[in-house]
Amino acid sequence: MAEEPTFDELFRLAKRSAVHLEMRDGYMQSDPEYVAWREGAREKSRYLDQETSSWLALMREITGRGVVVRRSRIVSEPVTDYIRFEHHVTAGNIEAGEQVRWLPRRRASDLALPGNDFWLFDDSLVVFLHFTGDGELSPEGDEERTSDEAVVRLCAEAFEAVWERAVPHDEYRLS
Repeated sequence: MAEEPTFDELFRLAKRSAVHLEMRDGYMQSDPEYVAWREGAREKSRYLDQETSSWLALMREITGRGVVVRRSRIVSEPVTDYIRFEHHVTAGNIEAGEQVRWLPRRRASDLALPGNDFWLFDDSLVVFLHFTGDGELSPEGDEERTSDEAVVRLCAEAFEAVWERAVPHDEYRLS
């Protein structure tokens, strides 16, 4: 049996699109980049460094060959400190070729959404991401993959509904 591609390899295998829906108000609070930002180091995050960030290099690589990468974030308002941090470092994502939008949670109440954050690759593979209650990666397995057509359709429709309502990053003002 062949090994599943790694998460990074899924991006390299993408032909058309990779979309990501984030629905939590905080992730990885133990992340040293977040801790440093919270303590006032606002300009030194590796998440902004196009030269050293492996994630930003990957995004430049795949968007450079024409894969469209879109990320939507559903957030509670007023936003948490973690969302302020994400908003700050999103400049790096944008520079690397991602498109990012923000949707206030109040405007998502009537949308059918899956129970977990996910990545959807080429409208054919969903990778659900699992976190603990405080936003750390789940020790029981941080991802789950499926190509089930009904699940793919749910995630694709949910993402597009959020994307349609969401505010582009450069227009979203933190509350």
